[in-house]
Amino acid sequence: MSTLLGISLNGRYRLQARIGSGGMSTVYRAQDETLQRVVAVKLMNREVASDSDQLERFRREARAVAQLSHPHIVGVIDAGEDEGRPYIVFECVAGETLKERIRRAGRLPAAEAVAYAIEIARALGAAHARHIVHRDVKPQNVLIDEEGSAKVTDFGIARSLDEEGLTDDGRVLGTTDYVAPEQALGRPVTGQSDLYSLGVVLYEMLTGEVPFKGDNQVAVAMKHVREQLPDLQSKRPEISAALAAVVDRATAKRPEDRYANDAELIADLEDVLAIESARAGAVTGEVTAVLRTLPAQAQRRVPFRIRHRVIAVVLLLVALGVVGGGAAWLVTRAHHGPGPLPASLIQPSAALQPVSLCQSCAHGFNPLGNPLDEAPNASLAIDNAPNTYWDTQLYFDHKLEKAGTGLYVDASPGLVAKQLRIIDATRGFTVTIYARSDPPPETAAPPSGWTQVSASTLVGSNTAIPLNTQGTSYRYYLVWITDIGGHEQLSLDEVTLYR
Repeated sequence: MSTLLGISLNGRYRLQARIGSGGMSTVYRAQDETLQRVVAVKLMNREVASDSDQLERFRREARAVAQLSHPHIVGVIDAGEDEGRPYIVFECVAGETLKERIRRAGRLPAAEAVAYAIEIARALGAAHARHIVHRDVKPQNVLIDEEGSAKVTDFGIARSLDEEGLTDDGRVLGTTDYVAPEQALGRPVTGQSDLYSLGVVLYEMLTGEVPFKGDNQVAVAMKHVREQLPDLQSKRPEISAALAAVVDRATAKRPEDRYANDAELIADLEDVLAIESARAGAVTGEVTAVLRTLPAQAQRRVPFRIRHRVIAVVLLLVALGVVGGGAAWLVTRAHHGPGPLPASLIQPSAALQPVSLCQSCAHGFNPLGNPLDEAPNASLAIDNAPNTYWDTQLYFDHKLEKAGTGLYVDASPGLVAKQLRIIDATRGFTVTIYARSDPPPETAAPPSGWTQVSASTLVGSNTAIPLNTQGTSYRYYLVWITDIGGHEQLSLDEVTLYR
């Protein structure tokens, strides 16, 4: 095969390196000399090109995949023949296969595994909508590009449900580590067969190993027919029961007990991604990208800080003009308790001095509604660490539907405050600052018992609010939120008083 390196197929695609091979074909990295871009070329092996069935199967792959245009399917660019040998030209995906990722990393984080399963299921859904069954879903046929996105490839044994012949003679095609029971028995294969294989791929991502092993491929195939998959939660106890249930249903032996279609599986996977992300507490990489694509119903299961934090922090950094070392400080700084905020974030008048507050001197205040707003994490709003924050309760209708909610600080024994600054990633909400000297009653909302010391203010990413106490010293200062600005939940990063 190495003798082909350097040749140019039809004067256009110059073969540069062999990147994969199989019984039917060899895949090369090549240079498209017309458009000056790198591509992948699948060239049929000469020894099988004379087999009419294999030749037709290869041509059919080109026709099948050429119908598909999806961000998670490796796209076909061109097809042709050179000296009697057909070839297919694909986009070149730099990265690694999902199999290589599993071998390198072992068990994947649950949320990451589910995110990849969603992308693969969406790709299969696009194929099934065109009546094309992949028939060989396995991690070796999923590429993870440099941005972390999954792309399904190698529809080499794909078959249209509208066609007959070629693979209808009882032969089992596909890798038996992932083969559906009906496929192992040579029975008709449908989109549900691909979903079974995807369920096995998800099992492997979560456990780091395939469910069945045997002395040969036939022995493994028969285990798929006769044996239940090993219990997922016994191998990975920390995953949710909901995720284990998805794997169980996807890999049911009888198609009628399996997911009926891609949409059903995707809907459950989206819900599970929300659950696993919430359990993890933080997500990165491709999980973040997939979370942004979830429907609203599934997104409501995801904690606000996970759904919006990455975007919000980027916007905050842009708004504040933090570059270089300042940006690195925000990303990497751990929470070590109170300390001075960076000057780039504060920028107060030279005549003002920040007030030092004790670690427990902030309290959620929600006299008109859910006590969740009074959670103990209020201290995170005064710890001088912008990467930690206090959350309000969730408002699923994106409306406050009450006079207000908020957070107050205890500036004991009292002071004449001149300014209150809010640093916040969830911009666009409205606050008014109130003050009082005696401890706030749990059931009295402003203005009852409170003195208004600021105008109503629309909060941006870094907002200084002038206070007018008329020279009176107050112990308690309340950030009273009167409009949540269309958000589902607010997170106050930092609240700082100045004297």
